[in-house]
Amino acid sequence: MSQSGRVVVSHGRHYSVADASGHQWRATTRGKKSGVVCGDEVEITPQDDENAVIERILPRHNLFYRSDAFKSKLIAANLDQIVIVVAPVPSFYPEFIDRCLIAAEAADTSSLIVYNKADLSAEAEAAWPRLAPYAELGYEILRLSARQDSGPLLPYLANKNSLFIGQSGMGKSSLLNAIIPAARAATRDISAALDSGRHTTTHSELYLLPHGGSIIDSPGMQEFGLGHLSLQEIQRAFVEFRPYLGQCRFHNCRHDKEPGCAILQAAADGKIHPGRLATYRKLLKTYPV
Repeated sequence: MSQSGRVVVSHGRHYSVADASGHQWRATTRGKKSGVVCGDEVEITPQDDENAVIERILPRHNLFYRSDAFKSKLIAANLDQIVIVVAPVPSFYPEFIDRCLIAAEAADTSSLIVYNKADLSAEAEAAWPRLAPYAELGYEILRLSARQDSGPLLPYLANKNSLFIGQSGMGKSSLLNAIIPAARAATRDISAALDSGRHTTTHSELYLLPHGGSIIDSPGMQEFGLGHLSLQEIQRAFVEFRPYLGQCRFHNCRHDKEPGCAILQAAADGKIHPGRLATYRKLLKTYPV
């Protein structure tokens, strides 16, 4: 007899599905391609006391994923917010933050930026101004140290389904362990020579919070492709562009070099940060005229 459950572990084509009682089933899908992700509500058919087959994915509230010209990487579904974890060491890339925020806006999901490793006082102070453009846009930024006190983050997670995402080495796993010690997420030292982190999380996993809500931990990454979005969706996902969209001289303006472009004028007037405009122009190159 079929029953419903939620996908709590996604590892290749192998999954764990938790039912209403909390029992977890080892699950697979029928056929080679599944499209199942952590956070999905699914219908399963038990095969015995431990194994089940996923029959179908129930309707999603949203789907968060990244893609390039060749393939898509599904990350998580049915989210309330994206928690983008950054840190002063190794260096974080504003363009990576931009891309995560664009994907979140396109998925109609709220975003929180967590500035981790604030205990590295000199480095943290030096890198902090790089987050100012996001605060000016209205994105909330929470500054903390996972190794000292993760408590300030807890109110932001209560009764929400959150996805932790970030570049490798930002301390995402340390933050998860501080909030949910039973997670025992693997951590590794960063490479000072390369100014980068090493991948420690190899699959997506959902953890229930004791007082309501959940966290999905995703593998660290260095790039975040947006090939699944149209140019119009990209433009709309830049929140600072929205007041000027539709006000350009030409209806098909790409906001690059066209005369009478309202967005370029706003940038010239200091209303759009040059770094954000640079991210947009880099993305624009992937959309041929």
